[in-house]
Amino acid sequence: MGEQPIFSTRAHVFQIDPSTKKNWVPTSKHAVTVSYFFDSTRNVYRIISLDGSKAIINSTITPNMTFTKTSQKFGQWADSRANTVYGLGFSSESNLSKFAEKFAEFKEAARLAKEKSQEKMELTSTPSQGGALKRNVLSVSKPAKKKESAPGELQSPLTSESINGTDEERVTPDTPQPPEPRAEPSHNALPFTHSSPNINKHWEAELAALKGNNAKLTAALLESTANVKQWKQQLAAYQEEAERLHKRVTELECVSGQTTVIKSQKTELNQTIEELESALKAKEEELERLKAEVESANEFQSERDSLTQKLQDTELRNQTLEEQLSDLEQRLESNQQQREAFQKSLRSLLQLLDTKIFELTELRDTLGRLMESS
Repeated sequence: MGEQPIFSTRAHVFQIDPSTKKNWVPTSKHAVTVSYFFDSTRNVYRIISLDGSKAIINSTITPNMTFTKTSQKFGQWADSRANTVYGLGFSSESNLSKFAEKFAEFKEAARLAKEKSQEKMELTSTPSQGGALKRNVLSVSKPAKKKESAPGELQSPLTSESINGTDEERVTPDTPQPPEPRAEPSHNALPFTHSSPNINKHWEAELAALKGNNAKLTAALLESTANVKQWKQQLAAYQEEAERLHKRVTELECVSGQTTVIKSQKTELNQTIEELESALKAKEEELERLKAEVESANEFQSERDSLTQKLQDTELRNQTLEEQLSDLEQRLESNQQQREAFQKSLRSLLQLLDTKIFELTELRDTLGRLMESS
């Protein structure tokens, strides 16, 4: 179908509650893949998400849509065609910002594509409006111009194609009908007073042919007017058929997009299954190893009992040693206190001794000075 995924991410999908229009209703039990798709044949961007085989998002991006960030990890947009509001909850703020940037980018692309298509429609529709009838009128006036340059040649009468127009130039039901063309040309005809008799006869024959063609053209216009109602009915039937075919194409495009997403999800599931199988194999190997260890543990049960008895004996001995250690710690603490008191008294004696030595030194210096002075 020409539709390919161009950007994908994972998010929790919500829709607005249709009854309250306020509360969010989750449409997926866990995070699912949300993808942007581009249809190159129609220049259309769409957002599609599947939960298993069910399409929970199928939204066509239009220029009047707006993606709004309502929190750091949640965003929403309204789809008037689906008559709902979609919400996406992301695992991180960067994923939300990336999705919003892509939304704005594809929205601008959709706007440009719409403007180009409108320009093409205007260019194709403008030349075609009233084109058939105008060309019929010109076909009536052109022979007079030719006769003006070459009066000796007789112009052949208009054919049925020149009256009714070709298949591309026939009057459409929506094309306005111009007034009936004049039977007698005025500005292209030469004055009869200055013409020879042969030329006058030629102009009379030409005038009769133009009157006959005018009658034919008038009959064709009346017939086309009578067929307008039938054409309108056929047009309405064609429009209904086109609408039905458009809906069918949209369904087929949705199925095609779902097939692509399902293939990617199938690949992810196959990888997950392979990882789980390898993990299961590792668990089985570990289980076999544990069984072997249990068997060996049964063999060491008696040894464990003996070790338990030895451990109990060791704990009793350890308790006795702890009591002895506590007694020694108390004695050590008392000895340390005595030692600190002894050191304190010793420091006070040393300070006193230093004071006495200083006084004796001063006394000796004084006696020495007295002896020198005497």
